[in-house]
Formats: sequence, structure tokens, C-alpha cells
Amino acid sequence: MKFYDCATAPSPRRARMFIAEKGLNIERIDISIARGEQLTPEFLAINPAGTLPALITETGAVLSENIAIATYLEAIAPNPPLLGTNPEEKALVAQWNAMSEQQCGMAIAEVLRNTHPKMNNRALPGPHNFTQIPALAERGSARLTTFFETLNDHLQNTAYLAGAHFSLADITCFVMIDFARVIRREIPHSHVHSLRWFNAIKKRPSADM
Repeated sequence: MKFYDCATAPSPRRARMFIAEKGLNIERIDISIARGEQLTPEFLAINPAGTLPALITETGAVLSENIAIATYLEAIAPNPPLLGTNPEEKALVAQWNAMSEQQCGMAIAEVLRNTHPKMNNRALPGPHNFTQIPALAERGSARLTTFFETLNDHLQNTAYLAGAHFSLADITCFVMIDFARVIRREIPHSHVHSLRWFNAIKKRPSADM
């Protein structure tokens, strides 16, 4: 297998953490988004979407979405389980992973990609150019505030997002919130349940990957 990574981007970090939690040793190839290497003909031949991460499986299939990478790795290395251990837990992992992507990660991306000068005409990832829309940045900031409130409420009664066990959902949410520093946002100090959860995950060895 080959894992195409970018040390500075949140989406590849999610896959890195998943791989580390599984204890897998996969060949890693770093692609610099800052230098635009994800848009070179060489990389686009591997992943035409021009996005990271990308995992080449043992049979040569290209997996370019985190959920696909996690599903594949869970199947070939089921322990420790990170996608749930029973029907309800599996559903909760899927639910909170999606919420963390859509309500947290996308909100941060709306702010960053529609305000940062270096992302002028790069408001969406991939090989095509899109103009920045300032109103989307305002909406993204408001969406993130709402998600922080939802997260803290949820974590009042659970150790992890999907229940008693650490999972992909926690990886996704942790990485997205940690990345929010690029838009000068963090978990509010009053959100004690979220801070307890965040700091516990930050101590895991995989968080340093």
C-alpha cells in the first residue's frame, strides 16, 4: 500500500491518525499543497480530484475519501475497532463523523477558503478555480459557533462522540477543531465537556502524527 499525505492539511491528518491507531506501517509519500503538488500531472494521474489523502490499496485501487480509507483499513485490520462494535455504535460513529465533517470541518473551510488571500480563486479544493464569497465566511463562522454548542451538550453524558469507545468520529472532530486555529477559533473556555474530551484525545500518541 501507498499513502499520499500532506503534513500540514487536516484531511490527511485524519487518515494518519487512523493508520497510527491501527498500528499499521504503510509507505508514506508527502505531497505539498503549499507548492501545489496535488495539482501536478503526476499526482492527478493518481487522483484526478487533486485532493488528499489518497491510499493505494494492495490491489491498486485508489481511495481518496477518508471514510473509504477508514472502511478499507478497518476491514483488513479490525483491531482496535474504530468504526463501532455493534449496530448502534456503528450508526453513531457514522452520524458523528458526518456531523463533524459537514457542520464543523466545512464551516471552518468556508471561513478559511473565502477569506485567506492565498486562496483567491481557490475557494474549493481540486483542479478547478472558484471565486471567494465573503458571505460564506460569515455563515461558516456562525455555523462553527452552533456546532461548538451542540458538541458540548452532547459530551455531557458520554466519554466519546459515539459512546464509551474512541472512534473515527473522534478523530474527525478532533482534527477539525484543532485546525480551527487557522481561523483563530477554538473551543470556548466555558465548554468544559468539550475541553475534557479534546484534551484527552490530544494526549493520545496518534494525535502527534
